Amino acid sequence: MNFLNKLCPRADLAARVAALPKPVVFTNGVFDILHRGHVSYLAQARALGASLVLGLNSDASARRLGKGPERPLNAEADRACVLAALESVSLVTLFDEDTPVESLKLVRPQLYVKGGDYDIEALEETRWVRSWGGDARALGFVDGYSTTALVGRIRG
Repeated sequence: MNFLNKLCPRADLAARVAALPKPVVFTNGVFDILHRGHVSYLAQARALGASLVLGLNSDASARRLGKGPERPLNAEADRACVLAALESVSLVTLFDEDTPVESLKLVRPQLYVKGGDYDIEALEETRWVRSWGGDARALGFVDGYSTTALVGRIRG
């Protein structure tokens, strides 16, 4: 199970990223129930660089996002393993804060990406990445795919 080697505790993040091919792209999210929108987005993000580091909201961090009391449905360790198994993902690291800024400071990627449903210019992460000469970009949103909608259909 080589994909388990892609799981990276924050304490090891800077050293592990230093060994990755450049440029490094960073993204983050909850990725609760992985769907086509997620994997399309992650493949697009990876195509923008040689490596993709994914900051994954811990369970506690995800609950603070207000997606519902039962979310995330999948525990952080399970979500991390599923994401690490994807070809497009180079490393997965958990973060417990409301934003991935502390992880981002350790990774210092050349590019930060989020989905098109975010205003990239309004994010604190964008300011940090640009402070060391990197850039930030919103990728096109893949319409019709939503974990929240999928949960609603399942419960329906």
